[in-house]
Amino acid sequence: MTLSGLLGGSFNPAHQGHRRISLGAAERLGLDEVWWLVSPGNPLKEAEGMAPLAARFASARLAARGAPIRPTAIERELGTRYTVDTLAALIRRFPKRRFIWLMGADNLAQFHLWRDWRRIAELVPIAVIARSGYDAEALTAPAMSWLRRFVRPAADAKAWTSWRLPSLVLLELPPDPTSATAIRAADPSWHENVMQSFQPEALRDGVTRKTLK
Repeated sequence: MTLSGLLGGSFNPAHQGHRRISLGAAERLGLDEVWWLVSPGNPLKEAEGMAPLAARFASARLAARGAPIRPTAIERELGTRYTVDTLAALIRRFPKRRFIWLMGADNLAQFHLWRDWRRIAELVPIAVIARSGYDAEALTAPAMSWLRRFVRPAADAKAWTSWRLPSLVLLELPPDPTSATAIRAADPSWHENVMQSFQPEALRDGVTRKTLK
């Protein structure tokens, strides 16, 4: 049985912060690898300022090099837009894997806005990674009024495969100040630069069943 963490996001662009939290979560949770689900489009984010999927996927491949991190645009192949549908499809497609959903505290703060968020918690365990400036808001978020009863001790994080669902664990990892917003502000044409060394066929490879067994 392969243990895989799932980190969804726009990755606009992917950066060392994504890499560090992924590796930190993998260590704390005993994961074999982390999948970066590069979203074709986030329903909760404005389309303006969003780089093309190919550029965001290319940045994810660059940021993940040499690490047990697998960038994928599989949601494009699955035709799913919402996390709950993506999770259901992945669980069906990869029965020999166990998945845990990874998200930052900023996402927990707005988790109640996600489609069928309670169903998400019933499909897979959730690991919430602390993020400076968002932790207090996350702990008092509307979703936590329901999720709080399902919080597991961080010391038992590696036992997540045995937890009864729903289950949630809060992880404290070394903070990383890297910001995609700051990267875009400093280099508005980042997506053009990253595409210069990116082969379009690599995007197709990233979403096929062959590469995700």
